[in-house]
Amino acid sequence: MEEYLARIAPADEVAMRAAAERQGQLTKPPGALGVLEDLSIRVAGMTGVCPPVVPMPAVVTVFAADHGVHAQGVSPWPQEVTAGMLANFAAGGAAVNAFATNNRVDVRVVDVGVATPVEELDIVHAKVRPGTRDLSVEAALTNDEVRAAIAVGFDLADTLVKDGYHCLLTGDMGIANTTASAALIATFTGSTAEVVTGRGTGIDDATLAHKTAIVQSALALHAVPASDPLGALQAYGGLEHAALAGYILGGAANRVPVILDGVIAGAAALVAQALQPHAIEYCVAGHRSAEPGHAVALKTLGLTPLVDLDLRLGEGTGAVLAYPILACAVRALGEMATFESAGIDS
Repeated sequence: MEEYLARIAPADEVAMRAAAERQGQLTKPPGALGVLEDLSIRVAGMTGVCPPVVPMPAVVTVFAADHGVHAQGVSPWPQEVTAGMLANFAAGGAAVNAFATNNRVDVRVVDVGVATPVEELDIVHAKVRPGTRDLSVEAALTNDEVRAAIAVGFDLADTLVKDGYHCLLTGDMGIANTTASAALIATFTGSTAEVVTGRGTGIDDATLAHKTAIVQSALALHAVPASDPLGALQAYGGLEHAALAGYILGGAANRVPVILDGVIAGAAALVAQALQPHAIEYCVAGHRSAEPGHAVALKTLGLTPLVDLDLRLGEGTGAVLAYPILACAVRALGEMATFESAGIDS
């Protein structure tokens, strides 16, 4: 892992300065495209080219895993729903499939830790173990399991880029994964369990109070400092968080944009940032989740979401919705006329 992290370089300052200068020459008032101008400059820095090529094709990777803390009643949904949704993804019947088809984004589904056997599905099989241990009573993972799950994300990012993908989008699936996310976000932001714990799949007030207490007690039990990202993953999981962290780092190592989805991706991005601070320079926040911990994570990451539609489904839906916005930002930088080429007196 250390050798892999060494591949990640800072965003290219020369390309970003050139992109900023080009933005000032395009046939529009300065700043008229708002956030899109800054976004295009950031993509130039990620890729090291000005103007950057439109990052296509794109792929959203849904990492799926289960969580031992489900036994504590933090979600009303049975754990078997994770495996059922993997079958739905494979059949093309989920929301992320519909969004991806509309936006010409390919979908990959990865079993990195689903408790139910899913060997019959036509997906990527990279199971590290069948779900985590219960984070409220013991460490969710061992150090070796954490590293193995991170490597799943590393290796898949490398493979996808070698296969010709120029933009990586994050997705996730796992009943009870917002509980692990809350613990991770609290660890890296210094926030309390009350601030970062949300309703997940729509739990009632009593279950939310119970879930918050579980997160609070787990934070006290493990007491992992923010300076120990591997220790945080070991304490709280999940396997999809670890794989997503590796996937984010893999995108950065290959100098391609990574569009983050919601609160699960936000938690994983905090881990990636702690492992390699430059990794976040390659990340774009696709949307702001309705989960309260996501806004806290984005603030710490220094990322501004492209859309805010009160989403809390996961799967990668918010990242896929944001992808055309990123593509438009890059296309405008490269394809708009300058005042000089258009024969307009600037």
